[in-house]
Amino acid sequence: MAVDDALDMKSPAEVATALDDTGYLPDEGIATAAFLAMRMRRPLLCEGEPGTGKTALAQALAAALGVDLIRLQCHEGIDAAQALYDWDFPRQLLHLRTLEAASGGELDADAAESSLYTPRFLLARPLLRALQESPCVLLVDEIDRADDEFEAFLLEVLSEYAVTIPEFGVVRAQQPPIVILTSNRTREVHDALKRRCLYHWLEHPGLEREVAILRRRLPGLDARLAEQVAAAVQRMRQMELLKPPGVAEALDWAQALQALDQDELDTEIAASTLGAVLKYREDAERVRAAGIVAP
Repeated sequence: MAVDDALDMKSPAEVATALDDTGYLPDEGIATAAFLAMRMRRPLLCEGEPGTGKTALAQALAAALGVDLIRLQCHEGIDAAQALYDWDFPRQLLHLRTLEAASGGELDADAAESSLYTPRFLLARPLLRALQESPCVLLVDEIDRADDEFEAFLLEVLSEYAVTIPEFGVVRAQQPPIVILTSNRTREVHDALKRRCLYHWLEHPGLEREVAILRRRLPGLDARLAEQVAAAVQRMRQMELLKPPGVAEALDWAQALQALDQDELDTEIAASTLGAVLKYREDAERVRAAGIVAP
């Protein structure tokens, strides 16, 4: 499906169908938010607990549209240079030495300087790539891990979909990329960035939808085993765990059981495979003590 066709979709139901075709099972809220983001050309900020499908939404959109997914993974201390561009200094230096050798000592300084700042030596980072290569899907993952200064910089880029490189000039997207920002809400994203975006909170899926996700992503999974895994994961999320399992962990657990040729989740096999779904010793001990995995 072409991007222009997606932007011309008549309803969230059409977006839901396109996402479903990629293996991503959206609920009505997700489909509506994605539809509005594409129709209004606005970034979509997705918040929710880890494992609720925020990153997978961007991946599914890119697959549905047949365009590249460009991912910017945020982290503490990320700055504009890491997100936008850098100059390939080693190649520039080599180029300058080649010019000096070829000129026989009569190098034109102005011409040499201008030849250093061309696309040949420009290292495009994710934000610049998205502006240059749009149509694409730009995923700004875990924006809550970045600091205030980076948020302000990102807001400026998303407001104009253009950046100015002093030595090079203005780079402007011919059409805005589809932008998905994700946050696990380890801290609050500032209001200015939120106002620029559409917003959607992703919940963990209900039992029926989680079973459907498991069976869609793992086609050979036994129906009863899928229901048992989903029910057990649902109960775990109701406990006070350090890291409640997300859909990704449910998939890992089901896949581990498949690898062991299991078609039923009993207490013994559940206890021995908890490492696929729980990542903290304290959580595993709490789940075993609670006996929430029924035979």
